[in-house]
Amino acid sequence: MGEFRTAGVIGAGAWGTALAQVCARAGLKTTLQAREAEVVESIRNRRSNDLFLPGVTLEDGVAATTDMADLKGCDLILAVPPAQHLRGTLEAFRDQTGGGAPVVLCSKGIERGSLKLMTEVLAEVLPDTPSAVLSGPSFAGEVARGLPTAVTLACEDEALGKAIAAAIATPTFRPYLADDLVGAEIGGAIKNVLAIACGIVEGRELGRSAHAALITRASPRSPASPRLWAGGPRPCGVCAVWAIWC
Repeated sequence: MGEFRTAGVIGAGAWGTALAQVCARAGLKTTLQAREAEVVESIRNRRSNDLFLPGVTLEDGVAATTDMADLKGCDLILAVPPAQHLRGTLEAFRDQTGGGAPVVLCSKGIERGSLKLMTEVLAEVLPDTPSAVLSGPSFAGEVARGLPTAVTLACEDEALGKAIAAAIATPTFRPYLADDLVGAEIGGAIKNVLAIACGIVEGRELGRSAHAALITRASPRSPASPRLWAGGPRPCGVCAVWAIWC
């Protein structure tokens, strides 16, 4: 597996911007693609994504563009649009660049209507594209500021996973390699639902016991966790779920 030197990040929301920051800190020449012209203007002129991640000064190695074609030739692609827009985003990427580079899926969720995971969407739009899934536990603002963070990087191809992990790792951002893509995706998706439920517990002042019960029973390790995909319990997704405890 060759060394990665350039990275394209699709989606300049808070998480996409934070990951572009990570890639630049890791020494990759990084291009961040945004839909919003004002985001590109803000990054180019003030080195800050004032719309989605204010107060964080971005590395000089992060270049911003609205043109998907500018990602052509990148060694590595991180796809970070909202989950419900992943299909359309990948279609635009395919049409304007031809694809070819490994894609790290960083969007958390399940596609409405089809109920497909993000890896399944990628397989339909860009067949045979090498892929990995990046999941938590993490928070965009802390990652962008360089606070210590460990994440899950799930990849079926061990050599590719190790190469990606080495390419994006920094002293404060450490990917831990796993091979359970489905577990990482399910954990990332259900933790958003669980976070809402925990907010309800907090808002109604039901106490820490109720909070703990909710977290425990909803954990992917729990016998109560839904078996919506083949393979039984998905231990790889636990880390993303536990991030909401804070």
